[in-house]
Amino acid sequence: MQLSDFNYDLPTQLIAQHPLANRTDSRLLEVKADGSNATQLIDRQFLDILNLVNPGDLLVFNDTKVIPARLHGKKETGGNVELLIERITGDKQAWVQIRASKVPKTGSIVHIHNRAGETFPVEMIGYDGRFYEVRFPENIFSLLEHFGELPLPPYIEHQPNQEDANRYQTVLAKNPGAVAAPTAGLHFDQLILNQLQELGVKQASVTLHVGAGTFTPVREEDLSKHKMHYEWFSIPAETITAIEATHQAGGRVIAVGTTSLRALESQAQTQKNSGETNLFITPGYTFKTVDCLLTNFHLPKSTLLMLVSAFAGVDNIRNAYQHAIHNAYRFFSYGDAMFLSRSTNTHS
Repeated sequence: MQLSDFNYDLPTQLIAQHPLANRTDSRLLEVKADGSNATQLIDRQFLDILNLVNPGDLLVFNDTKVIPARLHGKKETGGNVELLIERITGDKQAWVQIRASKVPKTGSIVHIHNRAGETFPVEMIGYDGRFYEVRFPENIFSLLEHFGELPLPPYIEHQPNQEDANRYQTVLAKNPGAVAAPTAGLHFDQLILNQLQELGVKQASVTLHVGAGTFTPVREEDLSKHKMHYEWFSIPAETITAIEATHQAGGRVIAVGTTSLRALESQAQTQKNSGETNLFITPGYTFKTVDCLLTNFHLPKSTLLMLVSAFAGVDNIRNAYQHAIHNAYRFFSYGDAMFLSRSTNTHS
């Protein structure tokens, strides 16, 4: 398939700029992909997920925590620089995206500052053709807490505020390292998690630190030429055990978000419970672990739109997105959700 197969026109007013009053207030579009020619689309509220899951099912959440990954500084020549952490690779090293009139050279220093007037130096140490490798003078996480800014997605137009500090983070977030939220998890509050547990729906977690590359559009018309960005993942042994037990008992593994799905499918592909993954899922991929997917609506021409098309069927997803636009669903990070069943025919 080609890149143009995953484009669509979205009215800008449907891009959600702020979260709703409560996490569970979102709408939920159920997409039944059963291999038939007609896509079954059912408009629901998010709380209806209590009726879409069964006792014995397993919900798998991404417990990554968004870090204040955007930094502002100046080059030694005085020019302004913005750094956005892509992924952290060590106590003092990270790959970053850089925005500047002229990118600093390898070996040069960028002086990061905060509003209090404090500064620290970052050394430019490498470039891989897409991202820049930098070295911090001390532990990255401690410096980000004092100098970093919450990295809201590029389509959210306001400056991050206290509402974002709370709501652009899932209630299960505990392992810092993501520069974008696993947005499907944003719909859950503690009350609905408790209700799901009371219904006999089990819960497990994975960690996948979402990178800024998740917002990078695919530019190659030939998808086989696209270089997927790397993200670090880890899956606890108890999650692997829970997945095996769920399938043996006839239950479904439901990934909460594309990031949870990528972690699970990466483990199934490599048989490694942790590491970096650049798994690129497009139509034709054979899913090994996940039976259902809860996900938000994704950007045109994005790898995530390709992933959900692979999972639920290309035409099913096209119909679902047309339906969502026609019915004014809210799109992207703070938007509404879809509940997808795995299609037996991903090209239907």
